[in-house]
Parts: sequence; C-alpha cells; structure tokens
Amino acid sequence: MTEIYINGNLYKVSLPEDTPLLWVIREHIGLTGTKFGCGKGICGACTVLLEEEPIRSCITPLKAVKGKRITTIEGIPANHPVKRAWVELNVPQCGYCQPGQIVEAYALLKKNPRASREEIVRTMSSHLCRCGTYPRILRAILRAQSMMGVKT
Repeated sequence: MTEIYINGNLYKVSLPEDTPLLWVIREHIGLTGTKFGCGKGICGACTVLLEEEPIRSCITPLKAVKGKRITTIEGIPANHPVKRAWVELNVPQCGYCQPGQIVEAYALLKKNPRASREEIVRTMSSHLCRCGTYPRILRAILRAQSMMGVKT
C-alpha cells in the first residue's frame, strides 16, 4: 500500500511502484483534469506539482511520490488569479494542454510573482500547445501578475 497526498487528501493505493503517477491520478483516484499527452515527459500536458515543484506525471513512478504532497489542476483554487486570467482572456482553443500550462504558470508565479516576460516565456516553452495559444498564455500570466498586484 502506497500513501500519497493529492490536493490535501490522503490516498492509499495498492499498485505496482513503477505505475506512472498520471495513471494513479486519473484512473485510480478519478481526477481527470491532468491529461495524457505524449507519455514521454515532453509535452507538459500531465504536469502536476510535487512538493510545489512542477513534474511530468506520465514519467514519474508511484514510488517517487510516496508520502509526498501532490497538487493537480483540481487543487488550484478556482478564484486563483491564474485561473481567472485564463478564463477572462479565453486562453484555451481546444483546451487539452491547458491544465498542465495552468499548473506550470501557478508554480512559476508562486515561486516568483515578479517573473519577467522572458522568464515566463522560458518557463512556459517547456509546454506544447498544439493550437498555438502561446500569445494568449503569456497575456494570461501577465494579467494574473496584475491581479496579484505585481508591477513588472
């Protein structure tokens, strides 16, 4: 039995230790906001936070998260500036990559609320958006900073 904490809740799962965290979250816990994209940790659709740091859940085995705190897209409050900015600016086109994008942006602004435009672009460039909404993603993160009272 492996104990993990997801969005503040304790879960006990009986699965092989090499099971990818993504499948634990989606198929066994039932939180489907985190998406499967490439299965190789490249696209970022499966991004979650592990102890406040973004990770790719599709390549992270269950044994690596034992007893640790995980935050998924569902664990970020709906009224958080990042989520509000995403909605206000109508960022998603298809929306598939957006949970991973939002989780990454949330982590970035939590770590550095005054992140420069260049730092935002560099951080977010690790995510693939097949619809090409990169300009809207950047605007949403800048808007979220503004909502947080940050002047860049």
